[in-house]
Amino acid sequence: MCWSATADLVAGAGVTAVGVACVTRVRDPRDLLLAALPLLLGAHQIVEAAVWDAGGGDGAATVAWVVIALPLLAVWVPAGVWSAAEPSARRGPGWALAVGLATAAVLAYGIATGPVTAEIRGHTVGYRLDLTHPPVLVAGYLLATVGSLLVSGDRRLLVLGAVVAAGAAACFTLLRLEFVSTWCAFAAVWSVLLWDWTRRRPAARGLGPRG
Repeated sequence: MCWSATADLVAGAGVTAVGVACVTRVRDPRDLLLAALPLLLGAHQIVEAAVWDAGGGDGAATVAWVVIALPLLAVWVPAGVWSAAEPSARRGPGWALAVGLATAAVLAYGIATGPVTAEIRGHTVGYRLDLTHPPVLVAGYLLATVGSLLVSGDRRLLVLGAVVAAGAAACFTLLRLEFVSTWCAFAAVWSVLLWDWTRRRPAARGLGPRG
């Protein structure tokens, strides 16, 4: 999240542009899902601009933001890593994807059955939904998203995973302290790292190893 509707729109447009560059550079269809992640992150920030404009609340923009942030990303990231991995290196991302699917199912149920609200808190937006066993869900979410990058077997995705982990820790700390969220900055960094990853990926080579 960013600190205003304007900031979210500007950052979202920038991250989306990086996403377009990532997708246009894809030479192997197996890389497409992960390469398109900046498009999702950019759209996510643009959706939050609508949350700002609405003053929070429980409208469609709030629900859309939460759906993207929680169940969708919990599946999208490990699925993208699994798809891009060499067949011999898919066991780790496969476990992460299984955890992501299970976590997303519980999150989606919570969103569908409980109230989802947003509240403007100074320079941040706070989101609230009723979930059972939040620590377990947070652990599953991090295992699916950050964990899949760390066990990908790809050096650049490993670096991305480390940056995402540091960003998650920083955003959590800053939000607890009610300071301005750094989500926009980290989303931009993640997108640039993915752009570099797509730029260096080889062309499709069937199901065999990619050099």
